[in-house]
Order: sequence, then structure tokens, then C-alpha cells
Amino acid sequence: MDAKFEGIPFNKLCLTGDELTYIKQAIDVGHIYGGGSFTEACEEWLVLHMGATHAFMTHSCTAALEMSAILSEVGPGDEVIMPSYTFVSTANAFVLRGATPVFVDVAKDTLNIVPDLIEAAITPKTKAIVPVHYAGVACDMQRILEIAEKNNLLVIEDAAQAFGTEYKGEPLGTIGHMGCISFHQTKNLVAGEAGTLLLNDDRFFDRAHVIREKGTNRHDFVNGKKDKYTWTDIGSSYLPSELVTAFLFAQLQNSHEIRRARIEKVRLYEELLAPLFSSGDLESPGVQLSTHSNGHMMYVFTDSHATRDKLLEHLLKSGVQAVFHYVPLHSSPCGLRYGITRSEMNVTDWASTCQVRLPLSAEITNEQQTMIVNAIESFYN
Repeated sequence: MDAKFEGIPFNKLCLTGDELTYIKQAIDVGHIYGGGSFTEACEEWLVLHMGATHAFMTHSCTAALEMSAILSEVGPGDEVIMPSYTFVSTANAFVLRGATPVFVDVAKDTLNIVPDLIEAAITPKTKAIVPVHYAGVACDMQRILEIAEKNNLLVIEDAAQAFGTEYKGEPLGTIGHMGCISFHQTKNLVAGEAGTLLLNDDRFFDRAHVIREKGTNRHDFVNGKKDKYTWTDIGSSYLPSELVTAFLFAQLQNSHEIRRARIEKVRLYEELLAPLFSSGDLESPGVQLSTHSNGHMMYVFTDSHATRDKLLEHLLKSGVQAVFHYVPLHSSPCGLRYGITRSEMNVTDWASTCQVRLPLSAEITNEQQTMIVNAIESFYN
């Protein structure tokens, strides 16, 4: 088991009170493997409340991305454009199919992929664009969709961090051809390890069932559409267990309250940190996270890599578990081996060396946030 952090942890599990009740219900029914009533309930909730055409629960957002890569039919010789400032699964899902991730830079105000750089990176080999909604802030989806339509490309939204954020009235993950959302314990809504693949294009529906069921026609067999249960396509074991979806269903039912609480925590951080932003000790995110995100993250920037590391060390000694974020994919060992970089990476490199993520959860108290900011102020004073 992980050792419990004695100070203010970076992340704290938020429970709604119904998780164990629903898990017990699944156990009492005797169906704890994937594809039961709680899996169906989560998928129906996501379709109803997010407006997606179809929702497929998976055991992780990584699994959802891998399913999207298979559905996109990319392979050796194909290219997929994405930011370098993202988690490894964004690229790995497509590398596993033999495709080449093409990395471009992000915008300084949002740390989201730059549409003009997407357009400049397109070649005849390009098959898809994977925008990542960093910190739950929406990418410029209108521009990205225009570029995709002009070049006949698929758009697969990596909305791992973006549950609950909308772009012009549409939930993130439901705007591209496919969308992938995470319910990992570090996200707003959690189930330990879980994700969902949202399909917004009917042509992928039937095959998605087969891919998720290890490449078999089990879904049609169970529903009486086939008289034999057999291997018909490639796939893997992407279904989550009923224990996971039972836990998640309790979270989904309280999603609005969790989102509201997290946004209020971000807003308080913005107020408390304002003097440090005004003095120039810290640089704020270019976008106001309390109004443009789902409250997933609060981050700041120091003036250098050295200052960042010293600040993190100071906070840890003060009982505050702050962290930095991604090592850019374009400069990672596998990024250099499997990927291509088609833009300058000035913002990506800067963010990776100067960014500090502060503790945030729906459970963090105002007093704890004040202590965190006081510890930052003591570092600069």
C-alpha cells in the first residue's frame, strides 16, 4: 500500500456516500464481471447527460484511446497529430497500431494544441488529429474540426481531464468523431481505474462492441442476434468490472456537486495567489481556470526550472505535496524513437520546466488552501 502523506496531499479521494451501497448491490446480484446493470447505467447516464451518440465504458481512458486507435484503422505509414505536452497514452495508443505520432507545440495561455501548427503538420500520411483538453480547458474545436473536414481527417478528443467542461454548449468528448474520458483517481470523478469511449459517429458503433469484447461477437450473441459466439475481429479485454462501474455510478449521480466544489476551490486559489501574480513572483495560467475549466487543476509557473525545483522542495518540507506535470513526449526516449516533431516546442519545453501543480480536490479546505499559499509566500519572502 502507498504510504499516506502526513501533510496536505496533492489529491484526496472524494466519496459521495453511495459507492459501497452500489458495490454491495452488484455483489448481491452475483454479477461482478463486465457488462452488467451498472455498466449499462453509466453508459445510459453519459448518453443522456452528455449528448453523446454512444458511450462505451472501459477499464481506463488508455483503453478508450486504444479502442479509438483501432476504430480509426491507422497503421504503419500513417501519422496522427497531437500535442507533445500530454500523457503517454495519447501517443502510445496509436504507436501500438504502428502509426507515427506527430508532435506540435501548445499555446501558452491554455497549454492546448495550436490549430495553425496542426494545419502546418498535415501531410498525405495524416489520418487523425488528437486534441488534448489540458486541465479541462477546451481546445479550439471549431477551428480543429474545420481543418479536419478540409483534409478528411478523424478527430479523436483526448478529454481525459475534461469531464464536465463544455465548448459552445457541447460537452467535451462529444464534438469530435470520438472522445475519451478518464475516471482515474486523479480526475474529478473517480472509480480507481476507469474510462469511457464516446462515439459521435454511428459507423463505429457495431465494431466498437466487437473490439471491446476481445474481438468477438459476444454482444450480438448475448442479445440473440447471433447463434454462435466466435472471434471475428481484433480486440482486447476493455470492459471494466461491475464493481468499478457501481462505484462510478455513485460519482456520476453527484457530478454537478463535485464539479461545483472543485471550481470554488480553484476560484479561491486565484484570489489567494493574486498578490504573487501581481508581484511577478509567480506567473498565472493565461486562462482563468475557474471560469473556463471543470475545476480539474490549479497550476502556476515559476521563472525558471531551478526555482521550480526549489519551490517544490520548500513546499514538501512545509507539508504540502505539490508536483510538476509532464515530461514532453517529443523529447522522451520513446517519443524520439517512434514520433516526429513538426514545430518548435518552446511553450511545451517551458511549461515542463516551470509549471507547478497545487493540491486540489473537492475535499480540500479553505484553511488548507490558505496554508499552501502562505507556504509559497514564505518561499519568496
